[in-house]
Amino acid sequence: MENLEKEVLAMRECYSTGKTKQVSWRRSQLKGLQTFLKEKEVQIFRSLKQDLGKHYVEAFRDEVGLLKKSLNLVLKDLKKWMSSREAKLPIIALLSSAELVPEPLGLVLVISTWNFPLVLSLEPLIGAIAAGNVVVLKPSELAPACSSLLVNSLPNYLDNEAIKVIEGGPAVGEQLLQQKWDKIFFTGSARVGRIIMSEAAKHLTPVTLELGAKSPAVLDSLSWSWDKEVAVNRIIGAKYGSCAGQACISVDYLLVEKGFSSTVVELMKVMIKKMYGDNPRESLSVARIINKHHFLRLKNLLTDQMVKDSIVYGGSMDEDSL
Repeated sequence: MENLEKEVLAMRECYSTGKTKQVSWRRSQLKGLQTFLKEKEVQIFRSLKQDLGKHYVEAFRDEVGLLKKSLNLVLKDLKKWMSSREAKLPIIALLSSAELVPEPLGLVLVISTWNFPLVLSLEPLIGAIAAGNVVVLKPSELAPACSSLLVNSLPNYLDNEAIKVIEGGPAVGEQLLQQKWDKIFFTGSARVGRIIMSEAAKHLTPVTLELGAKSPAVLDSLSWSWDKEVAVNRIIGAKYGSCAGQACISVDYLLVEKGFSSTVVELMKVMIKKMYGDNPRESLSVARIINKHHFLRLKNLLTDQMVKDSIVYGGSMDEDSL
């Protein structure tokens, strides 16, 4: 705890020098992230496969590719985002002028999550760096391979006085929250989000919480068979295509007209088989449940008698191949 307080104090002193406000510093750190993604791409894919069973195409689409696009955009528009702009004033201030000047907040804490362990660690980091802040990043301990990669490799590409990666579980998270921050960015559950907001309130620290949610899909009774197949195919892709459905943007449930429901169910059976084969557990194109704890949580849901009686397709489980 004492060492953590010293590190946080040292980072505040680093920020007070003003170097993170310079465009040259911001660009150098963003380019360092680009180099990290390029040089460590194989290790990144391997870590995502190890933690979540993500196919490299999914890993590139949802993680590495998104980060590369974000970095290209930020580097292209950075000077424009840093520039001041004229502010409109009321007519009573006729002879006055004003401008809006973007300023960094200072010391930022980013606490990431496990389902997109790379992109949800580095996207907020990109934004914080682009704005000229010093940053502490805590990756999720539930994705240990990705967390280890970030802790051991990322510092080689960044300014270690201004950007630190700290690894650990809930105890480390609690210690971090006891420090005073100028901004906290958290991705994860509502339960932990409440804890973070409560701790942040002690210092009136602004917080961004990106929490889990429900994500239904509404399907109309389409007249053309091709439209029906396309719609169902997209729904299945939206359900299982990102981290095997372990995502807040994954389709949770489907709302459909009663007279059309049996048609949808049969179409979904056909499309799931077409997409993932006769035995989806052997498919290399669908991710895996993150760990045994989450597997058992889902198992308890599926073995509930009311749920079990309502399953029309699938429902098998394999605890040994997570």
